[in-house]
Amino acid sequence: MIGNSPALAEALGRFEGLYPETIHLSLDRVLNALEAMGRPQDRLSPVIHVAGTNGKGSTCAFMRAMMEAAGLKVHVFSSPHLVRFNERIRLAGEIVDDERLIAWLERTYEAIKGLEITHFEATTATALLAFSEVAADVLILEVGLGGSYDATNVIDAPALSVITPVDFDHKAFLGSDLRKIAREKAGIIKAGCPALTAIQRKVCDEVITARAEELGAPLYRMKAHFIDAMPAELGLIGEHQRANAALAGMAVQLFGNSIRISQEEIFAGARNATWPARMQMLNPGPVTSLAEGREVWLDGGHNPHAARAIARHLQKLPGKTALVSAMLASKDATGFFMPFRQVRPQVFTLPNAPGHQGAEPQDLAEAATTAGLEATGCDSLEEAMKAAIASGADRILICGSLYLAGEVLARNGEPPV
Repeated sequence: MIGNSPALAEALGRFEGLYPETIHLSLDRVLNALEAMGRPQDRLSPVIHVAGTNGKGSTCAFMRAMMEAAGLKVHVFSSPHLVRFNERIRLAGEIVDDERLIAWLERTYEAIKGLEITHFEATTATALLAFSEVAADVLILEVGLGGSYDATNVIDAPALSVITPVDFDHKAFLGSDLRKIAREKAGIIKAGCPALTAIQRKVCDEVITARAEELGAPLYRMKAHFIDAMPAELGLIGEHQRANAALAGMAVQLFGNSIRISQEEIFAGARNATWPARMQMLNPGPVTSLAEGREVWLDGGHNPHAARAIARHLQKLPGKTALVSAMLASKDATGFFMPFRQVRPQVFTLPNAPGHQGAEPQDLAEAATTAGLEATGCDSLEEAMKAAIASGADRILICGSLYLAGEVLARNGEPPV
């Protein structure tokens, strides 16, 4: 099965155990590391920093496609990866190769050994080092978790800060107070630097506005007519992607001052954008062969907001859909399944990808049942796919976890490129 090469796995493994917690929201450790590395964050291309709960990856994908349509060289940092760690670092349009990535990881380790730092912080520092040494016109920098204390929030003067829709997620780290979550996301807004926000709930918009006013940051809001102006056919599937494309279009116009990037280039990017595991129809392969001729779709959405978008799309499709799902134990599984009540798919749950704290299949099935759906716990992907076929489904949607999505793409021979 496709994955990290042994040499890359060894280089990444050196950052394991440098800090006792996997996630601990703070900037002190990464700033100390970057200082030891010569402050690569001060030598970057102009940065578009992106935070939010939903649509970050898709919005970044649309921005990248639009800017590349305009002939710009675009760096992208995103997380988590699906199949290979390399996916997190895209240099001037290309996923970083093993040789250069390993060299940057080794340089980072030599500079920071002896410091306390989490794995994500160390690899984010590595990415910033890489971006500082390869020429590009822009760096699209996606927040990992939250905003204020995320390891990416070390850019003093971004060209633009973008906040996608804010909702509930990562409650173990961000809590369940929407106002506080919005405040955390708005932490990427910097003094005097322009910011752009998606259409938000009123409470979130108030928090974002207050942050921008406090810092004297010009705040732009995505307008509904931008959504209507997007092309009828987009590169990413689902009505919700129209709002992501519109936000991206407004972002690149603000970045390019409406001169450098034309409307035609924005529309071309909107049509050609790709982003794996977002309503992605899988190609023929070992996983799709389990479906015996039925379509197999894949979506990594894992919170109620994402589920609402998926359910709206499924309602428009003819025939019967079955869900094959795994989730992290920390996720709101009942909340995820609730929006599917109008579609009423049968649900077949399975363990999450190895190495992650997945919900037990039976617990996940009970959550789906609580949401009003018929659900069955299964022990494997093969068993879940077989049960979905036996249910009479016309198509199968594998969903609920980016980790599951990565395992499926690897097993089907479709790594992101």
